[in-house]
Amino acid sequence: MTRRLTLIVTLSGIFCAAGGSMAQPEMPPTQPPRPPVQRGTPVPMDGPEPVASPEVRKSVVKIFTTSRDPDLAAPWNKQKAEESSGSGVVIEGNRILTNYHVVRYASRILVQPDGSSDKLEAKVVATGEGIDLAVIELQDTSFFETHPPLPISDVLPDIGDAVVSYGYPLGGDAMSVTKGIVSRIEYTAFDSDTEGLRIQVDAALNHGNSGGPVVSPDGKLVGIVFSGIDTAQNIGYLVPVEEVRAFLTDIADGTYDRRPQLFISLQTMENDALKAKLKMQKGWNGIVVTKPESEDADYPLKKWDVIDAIGEHDVDDAGMVTVRNNVRLSFNYFVPKLAEDGKVELSIIRDGEKMNVQVPVVARRNRVMKSLDGGYPSYFVLGPMSFTPVYEEHRGIDARLLASRGSPILQRMSDEPKFEGEQLVIGPYRMFTSAVSKGYDVGYFPVLKSVNGTDIKNLRHLVETVKSSTDEFLIFAWADDGVETLVFKRLELLASTDEILEDNSIRNQMSDDVKDLWE
Repeated sequence: MTRRLTLIVTLSGIFCAAGGSMAQPEMPPTQPPRPPVQRGTPVPMDGPEPVASPEVRKSVVKIFTTSRDPDLAAPWNKQKAEESSGSGVVIEGNRILTNYHVVRYASRILVQPDGSSDKLEAKVVATGEGIDLAVIELQDTSFFETHPPLPISDVLPDIGDAVVSYGYPLGGDAMSVTKGIVSRIEYTAFDSDTEGLRIQVDAALNHGNSGGPVVSPDGKLVGIVFSGIDTAQNIGYLVPVEEVRAFLTDIADGTYDRRPQLFISLQTMENDALKAKLKMQKGWNGIVVTKPESEDADYPLKKWDVIDAIGEHDVDDAGMVTVRNNVRLSFNYFVPKLAEDGKVELSIIRDGEKMNVQVPVVARRNRVMKSLDGGYPSYFVLGPMSFTPVYEEHRGIDARLLASRGSPILQRMSDEPKFEGEQLVIGPYRMFTSAVSKGYDVGYFPVLKSVNGTDIKNLRHLVETVKSSTDEFLIFAWADDGVETLVFKRLELLASTDEILEDNSIRNQMSDDVKDLWE
């Protein structure tokens, strides 16, 4: 289980934040063993001493945040404020680079330079949720006169190269400096439908290192610390410079567009029977398409197609391509590099015949459960009930309970919308106490199916349906098995809402994005 290396300070102590969950950090042993590097890679016997370079030191800062995450059980609320800290590094343009998760939902950001007690006000100017990077700026730009940008390396480090990490992990207030080597370079999944390069290092990285720079012996940035593994020691992960540069280029126009990707399901082709079925000739290799992005007849990839090359790069039976000595990556690494005009050219084998196809690529999957992307949920309170769309962030709710009810939340977690604007709308975590709800109990986040027989398409449609109704009763039916149907007298239900809002200190009956329909 990976975890983000941000310090969160609460009344009960210091914890780490990893996708909203908290776990007590474990301190590594004094001299942890070095993990093995890839076979054939020389391990440097003499690396730079872990002593902070005065020049690098000037570019590294500690970041303090006060943040309030959404409360999915009560979407009109935010969770209680949490104080946390991470690290950051000065880059060109009077900016500071850090992790997205360090500043996510931050209502206040303070930046403290090395060797100073000053804390300077800052604000977020760009975020990349998927690749876990963010840029902040200071209100007082005179800071940058004495704190220069850290040079960014033009190339990835090699496996076995020595690196030095700078940051502010737990265990003290001063800057921490640790040495390690590059253990792995992979192309893998990050967050929120994003894939990218990831570097693994064996430098001692702990909670609070997030957002801090890792530099080469010549003092150039090679990566930004972003996570580790709770159950392992001295395994830390970096967002490498190639992803950093791509992110900075992406946000140059003021928006984060993400890079194009190929969203298809694949399986390896190592089994001889599988190769025979697919009519693979001796010496042919590739990876098998098991589920194309689309089943439409005009979609260029079909089930059982074998992808054997992308551009000039041959794909092996595990879907890997050789990038350079000792570095093999998923062929998806080349998708954003070779994509043009929303398509990437692949060489495929279909029924024993080789051909080239132009395959559409997109920056993000179109899912019915969308991410909040740093925003807050929409909602609608009606009498003793509250409603909100299902978001990607709802994946954290009790899956066992949802499974026992056959909840569509589990069944459609990876589905595309069936029509434009479709949302799954869920009812309350718990119903408010009210006379109109006497004897009713809908359990835990049931999915709303219909109101008075009208299937609900999304939250706005629910508000419209209730608003336009002139029926004596409002009948709420649910998609989950065994959830009881609720029947209310319409006028009583509407009349109870104001009292419930007041009793529960809810300022607004609904989020701003649906108010126009109600008013």
